[in-house]
Amino acid sequence: MSAAWTALHLVRPHALWALLALPLIAALWYWRRRRGTAWQGAVDAHLLRHLLVAGGQRAWGGLVLLLLGWTLAVLALAGPSWRQVAQPLWQSPSPLVVALDLSSRVTATDLPPSRLLQARAKLATLLRERQGGEVALLVYADDAYTVAPLTADTANVALYLDALGPDVMPRDGQRAERALDAAVLLLQQSGARGGDILLITDRADAAASSAARAARGQGFKVSVLGLGTPAGAAFRSGDGQIDQARLEEAPLRALASDGGGTYARIASDDADLKQLGVLTPGVSQDDRQDGNGLAWRDEGFWLLPPLMLLALWAFRRRSMAMALLLCTTLPLALPAPAQAAEGGWWQRADQADQQRLAAGVAAYRTGDFKAAQQQFDGIDSAIGQYNLGNALARQGQYDAAIAAYDKALKQAPGMADAVANRAAVDAARKRKPPPSPQDPQGPPQASPSAGQDGKSGQSGQSGQPGQPSPGQAGKPENGQAPPSSPGKPEQGQGQGQANPADAAAQAQADAAQRQQMQQALQRQGQPGKDGQATAAQRQAAETPQQREQRQAVEAWMRRVPDDPGSLLRAKFQLENERRKREGR
Repeated sequence: MSAAWTALHLVRPHALWALLALPLIAALWYWRRRRGTAWQGAVDAHLLRHLLVAGGQRAWGGLVLLLLGWTLAVLALAGPSWRQVAQPLWQSPSPLVVALDLSSRVTATDLPPSRLLQARAKLATLLRERQGGEVALLVYADDAYTVAPLTADTANVALYLDALGPDVMPRDGQRAERALDAAVLLLQQSGARGGDILLITDRADAAASSAARAARGQGFKVSVLGLGTPAGAAFRSGDGQIDQARLEEAPLRALASDGGGTYARIASDDADLKQLGVLTPGVSQDDRQDGNGLAWRDEGFWLLPPLMLLALWAFRRRSMAMALLLCTTLPLALPAPAQAAEGGWWQRADQADQQRLAAGVAAYRTGDFKAAQQQFDGIDSAIGQYNLGNALARQGQYDAAIAAYDKALKQAPGMADAVANRAAVDAARKRKPPPSPQDPQGPPQASPSAGQDGKSGQSGQSGQPGQPSPGQAGKPENGQAPPSSPGKPEQGQGQGQANPADAAAQAQADAAQRQQMQQALQRQGQPGKDGQATAAQRQAAETPQQREQRQAVEAWMRRVPDDPGSLLRAKFQLENERRKREGR
């Protein structure tokens, strides 16, 4: 007992302050008891002294139950706990804001073919190899502009790299301090308590160093990637003058030191990025958590059942019967995840269908097409009927298979796999060879493979050359069946077993049958051996409404300009005009 008290921990200990209300509750109850009996609300005051029955006052047991219930409620709210459970700790990686110099100096050719192309390639490497964390991209000349805000989708940021150039900037210049201020603002707006800023340029001034110190004071680290060479090269400025652009490393090193970061000159490999530490994002000190990741488990819910039992006495009459009823039904209300996994009366219809789909796929994988048919049969959905048709076709029941495909297409007219498989089965039915003594029912020569995962329009490849096998094979847990190689009868599936002496003849007949079916499919305009439906075939199967919608979407897409450079140029120009109006 003493060990249990020692291990007791309260998750919310401040809730115990509510116990101070116990004397107040008792005083209020006693005041109401002294105020009169229960008859005062029903009998006039001058008749109370003539009452023949005595008492009628509130019993002390009610006060005891009230105080006990209040105490249980407060203890449950405090969250008593006796054990700790594993709790995963979250460490948010530091975000990174890249500020790229897009002044006219970036067109210098001391880094062949140019500084700009080298900077684009370096940014592409950074975005491709960075291991987690959010990234934002700023560009600056006379002012700083946001290309992409902080995002974990680095591929989206990489879309704009080829459009970066001095021509997208409204005015030429080299104001690195404005880029650093904009980077700090982006990090603060995202709620980050720490982060990295990477400045890519060839020189900096005192204003930029002052901005780097300010960023460091707010918890952000500023690093610099030197762009260029000390020898430099000529470039044409925005006003048409020819000037020389050199890499000034001393001011850049000083800026990185003021910002608490690192300086590195751009390299042909990723050694510079590794030196700067931007490929592997760190964790800020405010977000770092040490320990084993244990958390106290709140056990206060165990006090709720006795609290509910005490609450029944507030109803006075038949409270004992209600208490017994609650004790009987309470275990039934507890969840039973193990029984739910096995399937019980609370299982939804869609869950039962999905379970049957998975079982049918498992049977299809093992070649037990009869069992797969039994599982798929009765699932009134496009996927269920599609897989039912595949199972029937594998057993040579072509008419029933076509009927199942028709039901699937009635519910999902755009299911290209069902259209292709129906055509394949129909061609096989028309050319079904007569039964032989060894195979009275005939092998399912053109059986498609089950594999509809609910994403119409995708087709897989056949298990044998020259034979279509539409339907993308998937995983059994998604209700999909994998492709198999049809063409020979399966044992135990209503097919006759071939005589070993006739194996060669059977294989030759199968090959001839596959070739005939391939020719029939080509004549009918169905997909060939790769199982892929052409655009013309898909368009031919469209309804008038689908065709009109497709043409409208294509016309709209043709009007959308695909020029990120023009988009950035217009965006920055509008932002520049807004800043002018605001006097910035």
